[in-house]
Amino acid sequence: MKTFDVYPLFPIEPVKARGAWLWDKDGQKYLDLYGGHAVISIGHNHPHFVDALKSQLDKISFYSNSVKNSMQERLAEKLGKMSGYENYSLFMCNSGAEANENALKLASFVTGRKKIIAFKKAFHGRTSGAVAATDNPKIVAPFNAGHEVVFLPLNDENALRQHLSADIAAVIIEGIQGVGGIHLPDDAFFKVVADQCRQVGAMLIADEIQSGCGRTGKFFAHQFSSVQPDLVTMAKGMGNGFPVGGVLVAPHIAPWHGMLGTTFGGNHLACAAALAVLDVIEQQDLLAHAAALGNYWMKELKNFDAVTDVRGRGLMIGFDLPASLAHLRHDLLFKHHIFTGEAKPNTIRLLPSLALTKEEADVLLHAIEVQLKTVAA
Repeated sequence: MKTFDVYPLFPIEPVKARGAWLWDKDGQKYLDLYGGHAVISIGHNHPHFVDALKSQLDKISFYSNSVKNSMQERLAEKLGKMSGYENYSLFMCNSGAEANENALKLASFVTGRKKIIAFKKAFHGRTSGAVAATDNPKIVAPFNAGHEVVFLPLNDENALRQHLSADIAAVIIEGIQGVGGIHLPDDAFFKVVADQCRQVGAMLIADEIQSGCGRTGKFFAHQFSSVQPDLVTMAKGMGNGFPVGGVLVAPHIAPWHGMLGTTFGGNHLACAAALAVLDVIEQQDLLAHAAALGNYWMKELKNFDAVTDVRGRGLMIGFDLPASLAHLRHDLLFKHHIFTGEAKPNTIRLLPSLALTKEEADVLLHAIEVQLKTVAA
């Protein structure tokens, strides 16, 4: 048997990692400024994270949600305090796809409706519900039977008012759109979405799967707008590489037994991983660090004449290049050994560990300077 070939792969095989650095099987060292799509939030193999998982393995790694797991309660309490959502409840699952799937189910249960509004490139996941709300023309699937997704342009109030009606179950919007190249909802637009949802009784779902866990300098990106959604979905950086996801559920949504279900969600190892991530974020003050370093990075990137636009908050940054420099990501990887992300056609995405140092950030700036001088010559 061979693997199912759906991912284009670089001819690089990492075998070791520490902090912001990777080493391949040949011993070559790489600076990781992408973190596996914003997954590595506190750095590869952080000692506290590793110790927490090892310690939990000596106790119990997994049992189903049919028995009490006080680690879930500890995680919910700490997550509530650090995020500012102490009066919300936490439903744990395994991934961003599951988090969004369950948020949509909750919205349908509460409203009795099946119609969803999403924004272009504003959706994560590959389960049936998540796939339905994607603008990828190669992917067409329903959210169970009878659900319909309406796509609207981001920050278009007129389109929102035109389509948001009493048959809408939920509006889902990312704190920052990542996949499409780092696009920010206007803070004012977020407030309009919240107000319009309240008027028609629709649920507001904030997708913080990529932008949550302190990446933007606030715990969640939507908190720049002061809006409190009905549901907040999170994953990726929540587990620093361990599969874990969650839905934060507003207090007006009442649970009942059997409402949602998950086999592996909230297992003991997942809780240990997520608690360790929160410990490190708190102890190292990584929200403030991400905000300060992100501001520095964006300011410096704007000084390059070849960079046509820089967008982002904290350590979730995208910068655009002219078509003639679309090869820069490739050059950064193979000439300077720096991992970054991209969005077609020529946007580079930066999603590093929140513990990245200024000296490590400067490695990228120097590499870009070298490459631009090479092109100019």
